[in-house]
Amino acid sequence: MLRFLVRRTLGAVVILFLLSMVTFVLFFGVPRDPALLMCGKTCNADAIANIHHVLGLDKSIPEQYLIFLHNLVMGSDSFAQGPCPAPCFGYSYHSNEPVWDTLIDRLPTTVSLTIGSAVFFLVIGIGAGLVAAWRRGTVVDKVATAGAMVISGMQIYFLGPLALALLVYQTHWFDKPAYNDFTANPLTWFSGLLIPWVILSTIFAAQYTRMARSSMIEQLQEDHVRTARAKGMSRRYVFFRYAWRGSLIPIVTIFGIDLGSLLGGAIITEWTFGLPGLGQLSVQSVFFSDLPLLLGVMLFAAAMILLFNIIVDAAYAFIDPRVRLS
Repeated sequence: MLRFLVRRTLGAVVILFLLSMVTFVLFFGVPRDPALLMCGKTCNADAIANIHHVLGLDKSIPEQYLIFLHNLVMGSDSFAQGPCPAPCFGYSYHSNEPVWDTLIDRLPTTVSLTIGSAVFFLVIGIGAGLVAAWRRGTVVDKVATAGAMVISGMQIYFLGPLALALLVYQTHWFDKPAYNDFTANPLTWFSGLLIPWVILSTIFAAQYTRMARSSMIEQLQEDHVRTARAKGMSRRYVFFRYAWRGSLIPIVTIFGIDLGSLLGGAIITEWTFGLPGLGQLSVQSVFFSDLPLLLGVMLFAAAMILLFNIIVDAAYAFIDPRVRLS
């Protein structure tokens, strides 16, 4: 197990290194100068050159990248804004704030959105899938399958504005979605994120319904399940004791990827509902050509996906005894 975790961790570090390199190169391939965005209306060649020097953009791309890696690992005291301890992504071109502090400040919104929606789509999606598998071939199964197919074809940028128009602006049943600190008032935290939770979980729940149903039906055809039934065990006992555990592997796999992606920023959901999370921050970093902020968001999101993939792979051995890590 330890050897497996070390090998996967080293692989994740290599992937993050390559991702940062690609992002760095692509940023300078875009014909958009961040100095022009910062220069203002009274912009001239001298002012642009001065901004390039302050931001370090007058150096070569390889030199800038090596400086970025050094600051990320060791920190830096060379910034005019002050010392930047490791992990140092630098200072935002737009806000002039430390990138790491900005990421930490936006993280609670994304974490709250991720946890709440995950609870909704796991309970609804897996529950509906198990019921459909239990009642295979009946009206319940057909309704659950058809509903999942229809909902999976919808998108957040359609359901989100529709929910806002109906539930917030027309009926006034809910306040406009907003993030509130959980420690200050749990009730306002819950009510402010309820609509985004439901909309985001609706899309994912449809996927988990189909996956749970197909995985459970496949497990019910396995030899060990048939043997258990042949020994006289009840259908309910075999369903939840043997088939259910084996059906978890594909669900856990997708859940690990989804959870890591959501923690990296639910871009469309946060932008649709105006939630100040990592997803909204990533859009702003692209809009303002903010390289330090863009690198920070990209690497943080990638790290979350890689971390949860490692956790999921390690969890296989505990979920299914037939799986062995090597």
